[in-house]
Amino acid sequence: MSARSVEAAARGLPHTLYGVSLLHQGRVIGMGRIIGDGGCFFTVVDIAVAPQHQGRGLGKRIMTTLDAWLRANAPVSSVVSLVADGDARHLYAQYGFVESAPYAVNMEYRVGPASS
Repeated sequence: MSARSVEAAARGLPHTLYGVSLLHQGRVIGMGRIIGDGGCFFTVVDIAVAPQHQGRGLGKRIMTTLDAWLRANAPVSSVVSLVADGDARHLYAQYGFVESAPYAVNMEYRVGPASS
Protein backbone atom coordinates (compact mmCIF):
# COMPACT_ATOMS: atom_id res chain seq x y z
CA MET A 1 0.00 0.00 0.00
CA SER A 2 1.46 3.33 -0.96
CA ALA A 3 1.91 6.12 1.57
CA ARG A 4 -0.68 8.85 2.03
CA SER A 5 -0.20 12.28 3.53
CA VAL A 6 -1.32 12.91 7.10
CA GLU A 7 -3.84 15.44 5.74
CA ALA A 8 -5.32 12.90 3.31
CA ALA A 9 -5.60 10.23 6.01
CA ALA A 10 -7.16 12.66 8.49
CA ARG A 11 -9.81 13.61 5.94
CA GLY A 12 -10.45 10.14 4.54
CA LEU A 13 -10.46 7.75 7.49
CA PRO A 14 -13.53 9.27 9.21
CA HIS A 15 -15.56 8.54 6.05
CA THR A 16 -14.97 4.79 6.28
CA LEU A 17 -18.22 2.85 6.10
CA TYR A 18 -16.66 -0.19 7.76
CA GLY A 19 -13.10 -1.01 8.72
CA VAL A 20 -11.06 -3.86 10.15
CA SER A 21 -7.79 -3.61 12.06
CA LEU A 22 -5.71 -6.56 13.21
CA LEU A 23 -3.65 -5.97 16.32
CA HIS A 24 -0.59 -7.82 17.58
CA GLN A 25 0.92 -6.76 20.90
CA GLY A 26 -1.00 -3.49 20.74
CA ARG A 27 0.18 -2.55 17.23
CA VAL A 28 -1.82 -2.56 14.01
CA ILE A 29 -0.39 -5.24 11.71
CA GLY A 30 -3.23 -5.43 9.19
CA MET A 31 -6.19 -3.44 7.97
CA GLY A 32 -8.90 -3.10 5.37
CA ARG A 33 -11.72 -0.62 4.75
CA ILE A 34 -14.92 -0.19 2.83
CA ILE A 35 -15.80 3.23 1.46
CA GLY A 36 -18.67 4.36 -0.73
CA ASP A 37 -22.10 5.94 -0.75
CA GLY A 38 -23.71 3.26 1.42
CA GLY A 39 -26.27 2.32 -1.22
CA CYS A 40 -25.24 1.97 -4.85
CA PHE A 41 -21.46 1.76 -4.67
CA PHE A 42 -18.99 0.22 -2.24
CA THR A 43 -15.22 0.04 -2.70
CA VAL A 44 -12.84 -2.20 -0.77
CA VAL A 45 -9.63 -0.27 -0.08
CA ASP A 46 -6.47 -0.26 2.01
CA ILE A 47 -6.07 -4.02 2.38
CA ALA A 48 -2.64 -4.28 3.96
CA VAL A 49 -0.70 -6.65 6.19
CA ALA A 50 2.70 -5.74 7.65
CA PRO A 51 5.43 -7.57 5.70
CA GLN A 52 6.65 -9.59 8.68
CA HIS A 53 3.10 -10.96 9.21
CA GLN A 54 2.29 -11.83 5.59
CA GLY A 55 1.74 -15.40 4.45
CA ARG A 56 -0.29 -16.33 7.54
CA GLY A 57 -3.80 -15.93 6.15
CA LEU A 58 -4.35 -12.48 7.66
CA GLY A 59 -5.33 -10.92 4.32
CA LYS A 60 -7.97 -13.62 3.97
CA ARG A 61 -9.16 -12.95 7.51
CA ILE A 62 -9.55 -9.25 6.70
CA MET A 63 -11.40 -9.98 3.45
CA THR A 64 -13.71 -12.51 5.10
CA THR A 65 -14.76 -9.91 7.65
CA LEU A 66 -15.25 -7.17 5.05
CA ASP A 67 -17.20 -9.55 2.80
CA ALA A 68 -19.50 -10.57 5.66
CA TRP A 69 -20.27 -6.91 6.39
CA LEU A 70 -20.99 -6.19 2.72
CA ARG A 71 -23.31 -9.19 2.38
CA ALA A 72 -25.21 -8.09 5.49
CA ASN A 73 -25.39 -4.37 4.65
CA ALA A 74 -25.16 -3.68 0.91
CA PRO A 75 -28.57 -3.50 -0.80
CA VAL A 76 -29.46 -5.75 -3.74
CA SER A 77 -28.10 -4.22 -6.98
CA SER A 78 -25.14 -2.57 -5.22
CA VAL A 79 -21.80 -2.67 -7.01
CA VAL A 80 -18.77 -3.67 -4.93
CA SER A 81 -15.38 -2.96 -6.47
CA LEU A 82 -11.69 -2.97 -5.67
CA VAL A 83 -8.35 -2.62 -7.38
CA ALA A 84 -6.32 -5.82 -7.17
CA ASP A 85 -2.54 -5.50 -7.14
CA GLY A 86 -0.59 -8.44 -8.57
CA ASP A 87 -1.45 -11.87 -7.25
CA ALA A 88 -3.96 -10.43 -4.76
CA ARG A 89 -6.56 -10.95 -7.50
CA HIS A 90 -6.53 -14.67 -6.62
CA LEU A 91 -7.57 -13.88 -3.05
CA TYR A 92 -10.33 -11.52 -4.19
CA ALA A 93 -11.66 -14.07 -6.69
CA GLN A 94 -12.48 -16.31 -3.72
CA TYR A 95 -15.04 -13.67 -2.70
CA GLY A 96 -16.70 -13.40 -6.10
CA PHE A 97 -14.68 -10.55 -7.60
CA VAL A 98 -14.10 -10.89 -11.35
CA GLU A 99 -11.98 -8.86 -13.71
CA SER A 100 -14.15 -6.35 -15.54
CA ALA A 101 -11.88 -5.78 -18.57
CA PRO A 102 -12.41 -5.34 -21.46
CA TYR A 103 -15.85 -3.92 -20.61
CA ALA A 104 -14.51 -1.63 -17.92
CA VAL A 105 -11.02 -0.75 -16.76
CA ASN A 106 -9.73 0.91 -13.64
CA MET A 107 -8.66 4.48 -14.31
CA GLU A 108 -7.05 6.86 -11.87
CA TYR A 109 -4.80 9.82 -11.39
CA ARG A 110 -2.85 10.82 -8.33
CA VAL A 111 -2.85 14.35 -7.02
CA GLY A 112 0.67 15.69 -6.75
CA PRO A 113 2.09 18.77 -5.11
CA ALA A 114 0.88 22.07 -6.54
CA SER A 115 3.31 23.57 -9.02
CA SER A 116 4.51 27.13 -8.41
